[in-house]
Amino acid sequence: DSEGGLYVCMNTFLGFGREHIERHYRKTGQCVYLHLKRHVIEKVPGASGGALPKRRNAKLFLDLETNSDLNSDDFEYEDEAKLVIFPDHYEISLPNIEELPALVTIACDALLSAKSPYRKQDPDSWEEELQASKHAKTLVQLDNGVRIPPSGWKCSKCDLRENLWLNLTDGSVLCGKWFFDGSGGNGHAMEHYKETGYPLAVKLGTITPDGADVYSFDEEEPVLDPHIAKHLAHFGIDMLQMQVTENGLTDNDIKPRVSEWEVIQEAGVKLKPMYGPGYTGMKNLGNSCYLSAVMQAIFSIPEFQRAYVGNLPRIFDYSPLDPTQDFNTQMAKLGHGLLSGQYSKPPMKSELIEQVMKEEHKPQHNGISPRMFKAFISKGHPEFSSNRQQDAQEFFLHLINLVERNPVGSENPSDVFRFLVEERTQCCQSRKVRYTERVDYIMQLPVAMEAATNKDELIAYELKRREAEAARRPPPELVRAKIPFSACLQAFSEPSNVEDFWSSALQAKSAGVKTSRFASFPEYLVVQIKKFTFGLDWIPKKLDVSIDMPDFLDISHLRARGLQPGEEELPDIAPPIIIPDDPKGIPTTSLLILSYIDEPSVMQLAEMGFPLEACRKAVYYTGNMGAEVAFNWIIAHMEEPDFAEPLIVPAFGEVASSGEAAFGAVGLDNQPPEEMVAIIISMGFQRNLAIQALKATNNNLERALEWIFTHPELEEESEPALDMMNMANNANANIPAETGSEGPRIKDGSGRYELFGFISHMGTSTMSGHYVCHLKKEGRWVIYNDLRVCASERPPKDLGYIYFYHRIPS
Repeated sequence: DSEGGLYVCMNTFLGFGREHIERHYRKTGQCVYLHLKRHVIEKVPGASGGALPKRRNAKLFLDLETNSDLNSDDFEYEDEAKLVIFPDHYEISLPNIEELPALVTIACDALLSAKSPYRKQDPDSWEEELQASKHAKTLVQLDNGVRIPPSGWKCSKCDLRENLWLNLTDGSVLCGKWFFDGSGGNGHAMEHYKETGYPLAVKLGTITPDGADVYSFDEEEPVLDPHIAKHLAHFGIDMLQMQVTENGLTDNDIKPRVSEWEVIQEAGVKLKPMYGPGYTGMKNLGNSCYLSAVMQAIFSIPEFQRAYVGNLPRIFDYSPLDPTQDFNTQMAKLGHGLLSGQYSKPPMKSELIEQVMKEEHKPQHNGISPRMFKAFISKGHPEFSSNRQQDAQEFFLHLINLVERNPVGSENPSDVFRFLVEERTQCCQSRKVRYTERVDYIMQLPVAMEAATNKDELIAYELKRREAEAARRPPPELVRAKIPFSACLQAFSEPSNVEDFWSSALQAKSAGVKTSRFASFPEYLVVQIKKFTFGLDWIPKKLDVSIDMPDFLDISHLRARGLQPGEEELPDIAPPIIIPDDPKGIPTTSLLILSYIDEPSVMQLAEMGFPLEACRKAVYYTGNMGAEVAFNWIIAHMEEPDFAEPLIVPAFGEVASSGEAAFGAVGLDNQPPEEMVAIIISMGFQRNLAIQALKATNNNLERALEWIFTHPELEEESEPALDMMNMANNANANIPAETGSEGPRIKDGSGRYELFGFISHMGTSTMSGHYVCHLKKEGRWVIYNDLRVCASERPPKDLGYIYFYHRIPS
């Protein structure tokens, strides 16, 4: 509430807006609240007129994390804090040591000085915003007749053709500094500055219609040049005709735009900005584009919109003690920011006129910053919590796992992605078969490189490329492999060999093959093109291919059929137990399962850097289905505290009680500890509700409080005790669907789909590059490129990495 501020209960530390505080007081009886309010004192002079914005640090970040409004650097703030006593609304201004007890003063000080989650992040992960150079407005350019060609650049003091910088004063083209890994240049650009004092240089190959990379030698940092177009035009460079290049060797005037970066981002095409609900961009926090692309696609799905944005008032009202650490609160907040339209408004005509007249670049204030969301969702994850680029597919599965573990109501929005896969394994010698089922969320399509329709062109291109590289000439025009989608679909459906297959029919190892079919079709089909692979040297690489992905997809022929007439099932016999030569120190239960674990798959996962014990557990719990399936298990479970603990399974005949406890199964006669019950009662809740919540969450106090806030309908219960059977039903309702006797909740239907979105990746590896999302909204394609949201003119559907299809109603 930007006008009424925020009311924080001093007992529970829950925060409420002005319209909800009375309701909370009536329900809980809590009467002491800390009222926080922010006042805008003045607009910093000159901020909108082109002068450098004045930075202000504020303790309280109460509004949505945006790039505008109260968090804008154009404003100066004053934060006000008061204690409010209900029901009389008696106010005590802070600080007030004389009137307040010491304990209350300490609590208020602690709350006011607490840092928000995004300020607690590693400072190295903060993105530093570029500032306009002090030299930009008064830069002197020599009229020496220098004209810079559109390509083929070379350092004027050596033969280097990469990492080249154009000095904006005299037009000298010189190489950059040398890096520790041997890349970079010989430092001639810096030497030139020391000799001449000419301060600004632009990196060749980064010039696009949107700007360029500019460095100030005097200020010793990257800067903005509001007059970059004029400065480049002095040397004959037209920004509107330039595109991002690699090593400055692409001729912008002659060669067509075939670079992955250019095509996917639709560079060189004038795109119309889009504004309003559903057209809100997200700020890149430094290699966070994978998160932005996935979340844009997720919140274009009605089920996720209803679950989080539709339930936003209820989620906010019943958020847990610390809303910054609650998944549903953060999802609702992010969804509201993307869908409300409050942070995607077209600029006023007067602002556009002012910008043109003053020839100054005014920062775009639309869009939201997902800093708090990223801080929470990546907490404890070794990869997503870093500032490195990540795989969008892995993040998608990580998100789905969190959605599954944090139910927002009776309906789980991730149900729309879930489907069953039927695995048919056949012994090649006995011809007997075994059918198993597993849950999955993504259809992974292999790239059928052998089916490329332009093989002759690819061979000729590779020869020319090697010759150009040896002669240090510009590379030839890129030729990308063209793969028919039908070939990828055929490769998906073909049988694959099963390594180290043990045939129960032969009681020995044998050759085995496995085929996969859909036992059910999901409501929304997510298709991943397996572009990332390993070369012969085990170095990760990306396949730069073009696949003619269809707008309409029919995979009905991939429906599973189950055991067919004439097929004979493999006997349900376990492999023999192999006792190692030196069993000392190995638990008996571990000896019993050593032979059941596919060791090659374990080692393949361990080579990726995962703990050995975690790899063993992944292979074991996925039924030796291979390293790929086990890898998905690792991604879904790597946040668990016992992730790297040794694998322990019960011996034959024992009951896996620990497995039941893991899902929160609690006996009806297991009364929660009285001290936990007392803590919940002290917060204003009824005793029977406290007991019910603790039983439903296996006596976990924090989860019990969250459970109460996500079940507001139970607060209206006035009976002193509930029927034991109802209590049991409510407890079981909190157990994930996968653990129930009915199995996972599946939304089966037809296998006919229509494309509505895709995520594309630019770069050579998942550890680098950039992600962009295209979505079809209101009958037209829209590109989401971080903060930029525009109508798409040429959606590159053939270069996508992850595709989103929705089922066509029968």
